[in-house]
Amino acid sequence: MPQDPSTPPRPLRTLALLPFRLAFTVYAAGVFLVMGLGALLAATALPGLARRRAAARRMARLLLTSVGMRLTVRGLEHLPPGQCVIVSNHASYLDGPVFTAALPARFGFVIKREMASVPLAGAFLRRIGSQFVERFDRQRGAADALRVLRTATNGHSLVFFPEGTFTPTPGLLKFHSGAFTTAVRAGCPVVPAVVRGTRAALSPRGELPRPARIEVQLLPPIEPPEGAPAERAALLREQARAAILSVLGEPDLGSHVAPVAAANLVQGMGDLSE
Repeated sequence: MPQDPSTPPRPLRTLALLPFRLAFTVYAAGVFLVMGLGALLAATALPGLARRRAAARRMARLLLTSVGMRLTVRGLEHLPPGQCVIVSNHASYLDGPVFTAALPARFGFVIKREMASVPLAGAFLRRIGSQFVERFDRQRGAADALRVLRTATNGHSLVFFPEGTFTPTPGLLKFHSGAFTTAVRAGCPVVPAVVRGTRAALSPRGELPRPARIEVQLLPPIEPPEGAPAERAALLREQARAAILSVLGEPDLGSHVAPVAAANLVQGMGDLSE
């Protein structure tokens, strides 16, 4: 097909937009630094976890608004009044701040342990009650799983990204079992969620950030099924994953649980019952 002469070639268009993209990147980095330091100071100074989380929520909303990332939240009516576990697809480093801005302050996050060693970010995440989980070391992962389970059985609501990571390719990866074992053990429902737009705003491909519309959609809660604990967690995992896939609009990139993560949670549940 001949190219429409009125449409500039994509490389030329990209080159023409580069100065604006660079200027936006510098601006966004400055805003992120200022807001991040402000959130850290608030989390350090404020007493009480609820106050620190509420401050983090306000700062996250202000951050997204300041960099032209308009956030829309749908389905908040699906959040149970009591404890629940939220599970979502994972597309970008922005997903954490987006869910912080979107959700009530009663939610904590379960995050890969690598984030604990990031300067400033690790301290901030600890102050707002985040739980860190080791993904590769089985012994340490079991200890982390035990701690998360204890947190959940004490009545805390948690947010998981059960894929455990994200890739440059759109699509839903296989789910780890931790979130679903936690929900079964705590006897609380799982609320599937979908985040859209963060991949375009801050691409895993290393592209420059850009303003974008971001949406969080919460789906109807799923109660843990009957049966043996391991079977209940597996069935709950598949039900939540199917619900997310049904509205995500991205391909299915895998459907089996990662064996190391599953082993960590099984061992952690054994420790908890002793």
